[in-house]
Amino acid sequence: MLRDDLSFYEAVREVEQASRFEELWAEDRQIYRILRESQDVDVARAKLARYLASLEAVLSSETPGLRPLEVANARECIDVFKSIISIRSERLAKHSALLHLLRMARSPADAGPVSQGFVEEFKHLFRGINGRSGIYASKTEPLFLSFHGAKSSKLRSASLDRIAKQVEDRVARYAHGLGQDAIKTRARNRRRILNVLRATQKDWDNWHWHLRNVVLDAEALERFVRLAPHERKAIRLATANHIPFAITPYYVSLMDESPDGGRDAGVRSQVIPPLDYVRRMIAIRAKGKKSLDFMLERDTSPIELITRRYPMIAVLKPYNSCSQICVYCQRNWEITHVMFKGAKAPPGQIAAAIRWIREHPAIKEVLLTGGDPLVMCDKELLKILTQLAEIDHVERIRIGTRTPVCLPQRITEELVEMLAKFHLPGRRELCVVTHFQYPYEVTPEALQAVQRLRKSGLSVYNQQVYTFYNSRRFESVALRRLLRLIGVDPYYMFNMKGKEETNRYRVPIARILQEIKEEARLVPGLMRTDEPVYNIPKIGKNYLRARQHHRVIMIKANGRRVYEFHPWEKKLAPAGTFVCDDVSIYQYLQRLSEAGEDPEDYATIWYYY
Repeated sequence: MLRDDLSFYEAVREVEQASRFEELWAEDRQIYRILRESQDVDVARAKLARYLASLEAVLSSETPGLRPLEVANARECIDVFKSIISIRSERLAKHSALLHLLRMARSPADAGPVSQGFVEEFKHLFRGINGRSGIYASKTEPLFLSFHGAKSSKLRSASLDRIAKQVEDRVARYAHGLGQDAIKTRARNRRRILNVLRATQKDWDNWHWHLRNVVLDAEALERFVRLAPHERKAIRLATANHIPFAITPYYVSLMDESPDGGRDAGVRSQVIPPLDYVRRMIAIRAKGKKSLDFMLERDTSPIELITRRYPMIAVLKPYNSCSQICVYCQRNWEITHVMFKGAKAPPGQIAAAIRWIREHPAIKEVLLTGGDPLVMCDKELLKILTQLAEIDHVERIRIGTRTPVCLPQRITEELVEMLAKFHLPGRRELCVVTHFQYPYEVTPEALQAVQRLRKSGLSVYNQQVYTFYNSRRFESVALRRLLRLIGVDPYYMFNMKGKEETNRYRVPIARILQEIKEEARLVPGLMRTDEPVYNIPKIGKNYLRARQHHRVIMIKANGRRVYEFHPWEKKLAPAGTFVCDDVSIYQYLQRLSEAGEDPEDYATIWYYY
């Protein structure tokens, strides 16, 4: 009887799978016939190539009833499909989507474990190549295009008013730290923390006090805020296995007391590790893999403390810890404990690194980072800055720090006065680059810290890491607007690195392209000056905005796109490319739905490659 039951359920699964596949084939019956009638992959590849060429020929002639932008989208979809079925792409990706499609068409029962994400990718791709993407709500052009002069201008202005109202409604969804409700909430949080620690406002204003009272475990954190069971379990598991965890009292005050309020989800995600992340880290260590150097800094470090990937800039890392730990930081795997003994590099190593910079006149800019160099005392920082300033060919010193976000008390008048001495217009620039992630992190204290820097003549830039927790529609627009208002210039928007242990934070590349082209594009230029990039191991930044720098070469059975990234030296030297799996768009949309978002609001995401 058990065998019969199993046979029944297997039959049901086969019927369901065949039904899923039929939805796909309905989008292009010709592709289905080609696959159905092809005895192997090579025959299918040749027939599909001819079919796609015929579609391109049609698109190159008259296309009645098809809008110009739909034609452009169809051309791009055809190009992507041609890339996916190429022998070269299969070799690079070590996978064949065409083989899966062939099996799905010829024998659904033998198609293997093909995910719904895979099916959805090709459903949209087939719609696209046939000019049926459906991404345009209206099939007619805007009314103002039918008129000229004042009539057209007034109609267009009214249309722009409606768009602006839609943007405002979206942005208004996101709570920020300059709102009166948030300010009152943080004041209560501060009083609660000070009462528990038996401290005063004077202590709170002292950045050294915050470093002495960094929260290091779940029990300490629960003295100030309530934790969800999964948060408590993850923190305990992390600390028991020496996975770094630390939060400043100030940053704790940015959390709502209840874990289910929703407003502080991003803030919590920044410092409270997810359970799957902790388990992955434990598993990686159990396998004896000591290095999680995703960016392969070991291959771009000519000397200790120096990283160099570009001709005229070098990274100097004198301090290997921060005031608190961001879960997905590319270097937190090197940290055993916040502010741990030995975090500051030995004087001899720092001297040797600065000597190396002095001996390389091509270096015009030095990024002082770590860790976070601003957790060093003023005296130690002054010594390093003085030595760098003595190097004639160094024209710019950038300080990479998150202290304006998680420890704004560190930006003291004394520190700013010291930094300003090294900023000499016409001779040398000193600027600060920080990491605001969420509108809820922008507070009056952060505003004051930034304004101290700006009033002394120092520029402040922001590098946002684009994660699941700040990737909702217009959320980054809300952040950019606030940053400009407090004096911070958007600089880079980093797509999450392709590290498997931080998969929960990753966002499909298609989503960051959608954000840049559909959301950021609607706001004034000074609010959207950041550049979307993907950091490639050993090579450096790949500029996602420009499609000539990356290419979709495959869609895997699990629904993940595979990209081939081109290096910045592309037109200068025959450097190698880098191949990396993205996260599944389908799974990303499912998570958004679980978070209360309507996936239909993101429908165009499938057509960003």
